[in-house]
Amino acid sequence: MGILERISEIEAEMARTQKNKATMGHLGLLKARLAKLRRELIEPKGGSGGGGEGFDVAKTGDARIGFVGFPSVGKSTLLSNLAGVYSEVAAYEFTTLTTVPGVIRYKGAKIQLLDLPGIIEGAKDGKGRGKQVIAVARTCSLIFIILDVLKPLQHKQIIEHELEGFGIRLNKAPPNIYFKKKDKGGVNLTTTVMQSELDPDTVKAILNEYKIHNADITIRFDATTEDLIDVIEGNRVYIPCIYILNKIDQISIEELDIIYKIPHCVPISAHHQWNFDDLLEKMWEYLCLVRIYTKPKGQLPDYTAPVVLKLGYSTVEDFCNKLHRSIIKEFKYALVWGSSVKHQPQKVGKDHVVHDEDVVQIVKKV
Repeated sequence: MGILERISEIEAEMARTQKNKATMGHLGLLKARLAKLRRELIEPKGGSGGGGEGFDVAKTGDARIGFVGFPSVGKSTLLSNLAGVYSEVAAYEFTTLTTVPGVIRYKGAKIQLLDLPGIIEGAKDGKGRGKQVIAVARTCSLIFIILDVLKPLQHKQIIEHELEGFGIRLNKAPPNIYFKKKDKGGVNLTTTVMQSELDPDTVKAILNEYKIHNADITIRFDATTEDLIDVIEGNRVYIPCIYILNKIDQISIEELDIIYKIPHCVPISAHHQWNFDDLLEKMWEYLCLVRIYTKPKGQLPDYTAPVVLKLGYSTVEDFCNKLHRSIIKEFKYALVWGSSVKHQPQKVGKDHVVHDEDVVQIVKKV
């Protein structure tokens, strides 16, 4: 029996099983088996899980955005109008058969755009080059799911299900679960809050499926069986996502007002280039990037070419490494102007966390 047949059998058994306290352990076991089989689809034994010919595109720039959606929803038109990159566009399905890259510059950052072939139901199981499409999507900093505004919910649910099945978690943070295998001592389970789903028997059933008999586990929130399985699997990617509802020229103002209230959504018309400003602003927000400006000694800051880093935890050392790996070896201290310091300028060390639009001058050892 092949992997897909075994997956279908388990999914059928899960659908037949009533969800209650008595069946939690059994359902947890089935979900663990399902996750292991899905991992074999993501990482085939003895083979490469790469994108395949026409799909692998070298990473470039400060961030990478993947365009995912059903055929003929306007991905190629959006890329073409955003980046000025020609991608063959036609009003029939499967025009884009390989990954088409483009680049835009926004707020000083260089952002790579990837127009992926149209996804279809069953993509996670290999239909319609789906495995290659999703494998590339896993490498992105942000995913744009492009939906036809006339049938958004149906397509949204299918695409989310396909991406979930391939280990992509959209607009989620990694579960707050500490998990570490050990050589002996049995399973030490600690929970800091009441668990509605993960009782000790369910945890034990999941661990047994993975042949794990010794581990330390600390669960710090009301977790699901899927959360624990994700942590054990260790191959999940957590990617922000914006749902782009295209073709708003075909709906009324009243319908547009309703769409604006949907979380993570931006309504646009790719053809007419409507609402691109809102899309680019939300893109910047979800990418979580910061711009750091360089200041050579005795000169004004260079505001034309910022060094772009990740928001929240990037340090002066990261800034140095982005400029050139050798700089940190000669680093003495840095002078920083901006919101990350109290004084203008302030002398800081390499561990200082920088903020957006800080100005940094590196002082080297003599």
